[in-house]
Amino acid sequence: MTARLREDLIRLRTDAALETAAVGRLGARAQRSDVRGDRTCWLDDPRCGAVAGDYLAALTRIRTAIDRRLFLGLVEFEAHYAAYPPGARYARHRDRFRDSDARVVSWVSYLNPEWHAADGGALRLYLPNGDGSDGDAVDIVDLPPIGGSVCFLSELEHEVLIAHRERHSIAGWMRRRARDPL
Repeated sequence: MTARLREDLIRLRTDAALETAAVGRLGARAQRSDVRGDRTCWLDDPRCGAVAGDYLAALTRIRTAIDRRLFLGLVEFEAHYAAYPPGARYARHRDRFRDSDARVVSWVSYLNPEWHAADGGALRLYLPNGDGSDGDAVDIVDLPPIGGSVCFLSELEHEVLIAHRERHSIAGWMRRRARDPL
């Protein structure tokens, strides 16, 4: 499936169907090339090939299995293709928005064959170190985009380091119904 997903993403890029990614949400959405340099297309977009639907169906099954075991209240999975041109990155951030706890588990699938650490584009995770009593101490873990998938809690800070060649991936989120803050 990985090769078919990569072919679909490249076709979308060639057809100019990818959009410059934005940061923030709702009225605060903005394109900030200093923060985020990828181009995206949501997998439920009708311009995506059938393989995107196959991927969403597979991740829905995984979401269901995770929820049955961990009782996280997960109800849906959303995802988009992401193409990072050479020199692009995504600065340190959290996938969970400040005003919503809907995103619970983040999922990244790498679509690049024959990726080398020198190609950059690693996913850097900032993992809390210990019990939190030592302030903001974190362990830094860099995961190069060498195939496969990785998942982590959406509340964790992370970033995509500068890619030195075109980096293709899918970013997705297992979501629950947002809790009413009142």
